[in-house]
Amino acid sequence: MRDSSLPDTGLPVESAVAAVRHALAEHGHAVLVAPPGSGKTTVVPLRLLDEPWVGGRKIVVLEPRRLATRAAARRMAHLLGEEVGATVGYVTRTDRNTRPDVPVEVVTEGVLTRRLQRDPGIADTSLVVFDEFHERNLQTDLGLALALDARVVLRPDLRILVMSATIDGHRIAGLIGGGEPAPVVAATAPSHPVEVRWAPLPRQVRIETHAAAVVRSVLATEDGDVLVFLPGMAEMRRVASALVEDGIGANVHLLHGSLPVAEQDAALAPSPPGRRRVVLATDIAETSLTVEGVRIVVDSGLARAPRFDARTGMTRLRTVAIAKASAEQRAGRAGRTEPGVAYRLWSKLEHGARVPHIVPEITQVDLGGFALELADRGVASPAHLRFLDPPPARTFGEAHTLLTTLGALGSGGEITALGRAMANLPLHPRLAHMVVTATDDDATLACIVAAIVDDRDILRGSADELPVDLAVRVAAVAGQRTRLRADPAAVERVRRTARDLAERSGVRWGEVEPAHSGRVAAGAYPDRIAIRRGSPGRFQLRTGTTAWCAAGDALAVAPFLVVCDLDGKRKDARIRMAAALSPDEVAARFAAEVEERRRLEWEGERLVERIERRLSGFALDRRDRRPGPSPEVTAAVMVRVRQRGIAVLPWDDAVEDLTRRVGYLNRRLGPPWPDWSPATLLATLETWLVPHAGSPTGLDDLAGLNLRRILLRSLDPRIADDLDRLAPARLTVPSGRAVAVDYSGDVPVLAVRVQEMFGSTVTPAIAGEPVRLHLLSPAGRPVQVTQDLAGFWKGSWAAVRRDLAGRYPKHAWPDDPAHAPPTGR
Repeated sequence: MRDSSLPDTGLPVESAVAAVRHALAEHGHAVLVAPPGSGKTTVVPLRLLDEPWVGGRKIVVLEPRRLATRAAARRMAHLLGEEVGATVGYVTRTDRNTRPDVPVEVVTEGVLTRRLQRDPGIADTSLVVFDEFHERNLQTDLGLALALDARVVLRPDLRILVMSATIDGHRIAGLIGGGEPAPVVAATAPSHPVEVRWAPLPRQVRIETHAAAVVRSVLATEDGDVLVFLPGMAEMRRVASALVEDGIGANVHLLHGSLPVAEQDAALAPSPPGRRRVVLATDIAETSLTVEGVRIVVDSGLARAPRFDARTGMTRLRTVAIAKASAEQRAGRAGRTEPGVAYRLWSKLEHGARVPHIVPEITQVDLGGFALELADRGVASPAHLRFLDPPPARTFGEAHTLLTTLGALGSGGEITALGRAMANLPLHPRLAHMVVTATDDDATLACIVAAIVDDRDILRGSADELPVDLAVRVAAVAGQRTRLRADPAAVERVRRTARDLAERSGVRWGEVEPAHSGRVAAGAYPDRIAIRRGSPGRFQLRTGTTAWCAAGDALAVAPFLVVCDLDGKRKDARIRMAAALSPDEVAARFAAEVEERRRLEWEGERLVERIERRLSGFALDRRDRRPGPSPEVTAAVMVRVRQRGIAVLPWDDAVEDLTRRVGYLNRRLGPPWPDWSPATLLATLETWLVPHAGSPTGLDDLAGLNLRRILLRSLDPRIADDLDRLAPARLTVPSGRAVAVDYSGDVPVLAVRVQEMFGSTVTPAIAGEPVRLHLLSPAGRPVQVTQDLAGFWKGSWAAVRRDLAGRYPKHAWPDDPAHAPPTGR
């Protein structure tokens, strides 16, 4: 099929086709600026099919959205009187209707960049058309940069056409033309006047409530179909519900890329005769699609746009105020066929403060995939390519760091084998890493998790009421029974995506275990492991930031989570989707990073070895056990002995007597007799106790020690045999009885009945020093303390004798005890 078979469409862009042909033939590149509805998307590629430079190769048309891709292909095929797949085919990430030799192929952004990676010269392509360039999607900017690079390095005959409804044509012309600006072709389209009316959102009123009220009003006062621009599917569903409940007398359609194709086609088709319709759409209806029959636009002034927060490392869709140019595009939809009216749900004053044009995604989003694409291309820096707006250095640097952490890049920034495998999947690098590195047992599960996280939530209901658990979503996709309400169309879409990922990855499809979702998701979000802190639902991420989920959520009491989705707040973010992890799963996944800390602690009198596994400051788990013998354990036991005092040892009278005898000799004779006072013994445990203690692991191991024997072994062998001689434990008194010597004082004390010392005038001596005699009455009470026995007999004995004789008359009390026989009676 060729151009000659395409009849005159009558569309405004027909007048610009000749100029576009000339520019591409002479210069190889051009910029076409044409308003929405002028036919540029559908007419221009078909009009170029007969150009000599096409040479039997493809014309590839890049569309920024899947819905627009399918719609453009169907519209072109309709103009040719054919079915899609004959002359015109299309390819999206999840859907395709094409064949290898199809002359015109409409593709989404990611499809083009992957083709440029596989074949940097895209040898089968003669022309790449970048449609709706004003939307400034990241993949569009990247695709253009790679195509321009291919043209300079490999394919000087590759032609490039950039088309847009509203863009600074001369600025983009300078970019693609290099040294000489590319030709800029402008097409005009007759338009009908559109009256702009301001209907600001009242305070304390939701945008959906206000939008529904305005729609009801315009249906009662205006003629024609209504196109309502809302930021997202949730708002569209709420407005649709409100309008249907009110019985507005018009068909209500939703136009969104996630809806089944039949519902999309119904939204785009003209109304049946005599029946009005209300089409609720996102910004996809600004320029990418034509909604027939509309003469009333109700514009919320809002859109979902990706925004990257460098501090949290996350990109989220945020609801933002649209630019002035977008507002003009939306209003223009009301004047396609007749004069129309546009209701703006914000004030004229607020409108004046809005930015003039859409902010390029390349300056607002996570650049992980972008950086991986460049690395796969062998481009070390974005500065080596031509971008209309260069990516922020900080955001690109953080993306580079993430890829290095995931193992996609080597230390020198070069792409690794793992990185190439990741780049082959149409996923964010996090999810691609998860799929590529999953074990055989978890491979199918990884594909399902990737598809779930990469798509809109399959569960329906208020975001505040939906469960956090990723596993319940996995169960729904896997066809397992669940009590939660899932969108059947969304579930089926996720299944298709998951199976496509499995096919691309060479994964054999198998059964899945939803409970393992956490250990799989950790491969995508290693930096988003969270530990529960305090009350249920409170968590702290590895990055240090806090996050929360409802205290009543099933995961609120989980010890660990891997967080897949947050609400984007920098502090105390709400967890939207996560999966539970056990400490063992965390330790297994991050084995190289897990630090095992061991410390000895006392629980009462029991020494325990406390083993704690930690990850980035998180305590994964803790277990206590009786420690095994080791120098560290022995040292801990000795510290405990010092804390509790010498009495904690098996310290009996025999040990006490021994230490006092040796202590006396130390004081009397000095070294080598040691100081065996309690303080010194505690200070020198390692010298005298440890060598003989047998590696104790607790105080109870010391209970059976023979301390007297241990102490004797520690004496210098040169003096050990002299102990009993120099400091005898007992002395034999004249009565013949061996009496224990008390070494507790500064001088040895011998306590003996006075009668047992009769017949002697010699005071017993120890180490050459007279002992201190405590002479006792028959009742054991002291009657005299002396170190001079002979002097006592001669001196005060007479007075003592009279006292004793009076109290103990039955005993013999001699006048001359020095010569009286001793008695023990």
